[in-house]
Amino acid sequence: MTAARTVRLRRVYETPEAEDGTRVLVDRLWPRGLSKADARIDLWPKDLTPSTELRRWFHGSEGSFDEFRERYEAELDGEAQRAALDEVRALAAKGPVTLLSAVKELERSHVSVLAERLR
Repeated sequence: MTAARTVRLRRVYETPEAEDGTRVLVDRLWPRGLSKADARIDLWPKDLTPSTELRRWFHGSEGSFDEFRERYEAELDGEAQRAALDEVRALAAKGPVTLLSAVKELERSHVSVLAERLR
């Protein structure tokens, strides 16, 4: 089974499902109003999350998604980020991995960029 078939995207606020496999939180900050028990997070690799500066820039008035994507992909080329990507890829090779985030639009966020990189 390839990583493309085993990497899912979901909001962290959705009820965990058996099909989630390994649940990976890919937000730098813990989601508001969610207990750790309810989230059932298996891994929280903060090295895979956008830097605070990039996150603030993107959510400010000047950030476009295309430029955010380029900047985030550049961040993912760092040594610590490559190691964290390898760790998640290894998990995906063994079974399903679900990338979790509090963002409302998963497809226009760092989560979709990260999923593409993992696949």
